[in-house]
Amino acid sequence: MLLVWTGFILFIILLLLLDLGILNRRPHAISMREAMRWSALWIALGVAFCFVIYDGYAHHRFGQGAWPDAIDGRLNDGPTAAAKYLAGYVLEKALSVDNLFVIAVIFRFLAVPAEQQHRVLLWGILGAMVMRGLMIGVGVELIRHYHWVLYVFGGFLLLTGLRLLILPEHPPDPAHNIIVRLARRFLPLTPRYHGGRFLTWENGRRVLTPLALALVLIETGDAVFAVDSIPAVFGVTADPLLVYTSNIMALLGLRALYFALAGLLDRFHYLKVSLALILLLVGGKMLASHWIHPLLGQYAVLVLLGLVALVLGAGVVASLAFPSTRKDIAPVPNTPAETTAAGS
Repeated sequence: MLLVWTGFILFIILLLLLDLGILNRRPHAISMREAMRWSALWIALGVAFCFVIYDGYAHHRFGQGAWPDAIDGRLNDGPTAAAKYLAGYVLEKALSVDNLFVIAVIFRFLAVPAEQQHRVLLWGILGAMVMRGLMIGVGVELIRHYHWVLYVFGGFLLLTGLRLLILPEHPPDPAHNIIVRLARRFLPLTPRYHGGRFLTWENGRRVLTPLALALVLIETGDAVFAVDSIPAVFGVTADPLLVYTSNIMALLGLRALYFALAGLLDRFHYLKVSLALILLLVGGKMLASHWIHPLLGQYAVLVLLGLVALVLGAGVVASLAFPSTRKDIAPVPNTPAETTAAGS
């Protein structure tokens, strides 16, 4: 299995190097058309990886599928592993949409130049890969040794879903974010951008640019969203390879998806309801797994995948059919502001 993990990580690093060093070597504002092409490419790549998973588990290459999955107690063969990977991928992709709203607010608040947004999100993805790997590792070990943790995860997802449905929604205000307040107080910050630099020199001292503050806010925001999305994937499988690969392959397309939807986020106002229902659905499935798995058997994951796709699609259709008059998310500015949250 070590060879499989090493190969996957090297594959991801190669993709990121190709993205940054060749295809996006020159910083520029990402147009919607370009973002749509990239988004389609990353989604196609994520879905195509499903066949790699199928082949590896069907032939148990390098030990894949050699141990029972702690979620359903079954050995993962090709079809079940592919279905679980795809379900995890769709769940992560769906739940990450909520993260796009927060990213848009951060970029607007700090007036991050459009040509530098791709760079910030790329480094954010690298940090998320490491952080989520650690969180997944801890979660898998907890489930292996304490199966009742699954019920804790399920209850947490139910409470989170109910909170999203019941409590009134307030757009996040980075000006009151604890990270921003601490950064203003303790870190040497400059309110001015210096190209794509995260660090620069001003008045003889090393200072952080607003680009660095944007990266920190995005990383902390991803940590918060990972607390929801990773337990949700554990509702499908506890196989660490399937959980991690589905998470990372979904994250790879997050940047392109953001640029594709940045100017349209305010139109998809019912996606919040869809995401809440998805959390309720997965949380309920985890709590009722003792009855669901014997009843549906190997089709349990496919049923869950179909329901998640149905709920997500309904949110998109409802948003387009019943437009909102709210304008909480405005288009992200393309030019930096002289006075930002970095200075005070």
